[in-house]
Amino acid sequence: MAFFASAIDTLKILVIALGAGLGAWGVVNLLEGYGNDNPGAMLMCCKVT
Repeated sequence: MAFFASAIDTLKILVIALGAGLGAWGVVNLLEGYGNDNPGAMLMCCKVT
């Protein structure tokens, strides 16, 4: 029974690590959207003509 408890603890750690990695990836993707590398993403109201 100790083997199953150890396996469950290991799986918990793996799932938490996977969730943290996906969360960090999502934050990076959100922050990339605020960059100035895409002029087409800028609002028209901010343009001075």
